[in-house]
Amino acid sequence: MMNTTELLKKVRQIEYKTKGLSNHLFSGAYHSAFKGRGMSFSEVREYQYGDDVKNIDWNVTARFKTPFVKVFEEERELTLMLLVDISGSSLFGTQQLNKRALITEICAVLAFSANTNNDKVGVIFFSDKVEYYIPPKKGKSHILRIIRELLAQEPKAQNQTAVGEALQFLNATVKKKTICFLISDLISKPFDKELQIAAKKHDLIGVQVSDTLDETLPNLGLIDLIDAESGKTITVDTSSAALRSNYHQAFKQHQHYAQQSFRKQNATLLKMTTDSDYIKILQGFFKNR
Repeated sequence: MMNTTELLKKVRQIEYKTKGLSNHLFSGAYHSAFKGRGMSFSEVREYQYGDDVKNIDWNVTARFKTPFVKVFEEERELTLMLLVDISGSSLFGTQQLNKRALITEICAVLAFSANTNNDKVGVIFFSDKVEYYIPPKKGKSHILRIIRELLAQEPKAQNQTAVGEALQFLNATVKKKTICFLISDLISKPFDKELQIAAKKHDLIGVQVSDTLDETLPNLGLIDLIDAESGKTITVDTSSAALRSNYHQAFKQHQHYAQQSFRKQNATLLKMTTDSDYIKILQGFFKNR
């Protein structure tokens, strides 16, 4: 657990890195990728060559004896919800960033991008239950509070992951349609039903974060492993080809389940590892939108 001085220093580091990325790389792409709720009437002006005749305001035209058209603008204000996995497994990582650090940077970039577009941002922190909720709000100070909580929040126990609990809370709490990023390793109890409801109601994007050792167990002989979610220590013989194969297959099953679940709902699922360039992956996602 970081003390206050360490926490504030880390917040400044995250802000410096991710705000710059957001301003230079993502704010325009974010704006283009996520449209507003529709078009609202703004004003009328005189007809110009090329204007759509469907937009002629006949009442004003009759009054002034010259054509006028209605001008519409996008209702821009949106809400970004971040569903953030803070279970024990999120602290695992063998690369420069562990999964939790990667999740924090991704969330910060998205939050600053939303803030640049004057959108609200809220966060649901979860493990096997919803641990903490930050209601959507605007402003830089709010974004910095979110970053502080991303760095400081810890599960109240060595809990497992229950994505369904977070989605159920989202569905019950947030009534209007939002842009929702679910960021987790998705190694969880089944969550199909909750995902189906959320994907119909919200613009849902999953970000599945993993580490190299989540997928492949190296041959290191007898080693002691601590389960980050149960806290139990077990001794395993990693020289066993069967053990390593079973480990790999279990990972693949979780990956396949998540992929199929999102595909059924026509929801996007991005995959990121602790040694991947998350900036390029996000850029590609925004571009494809």
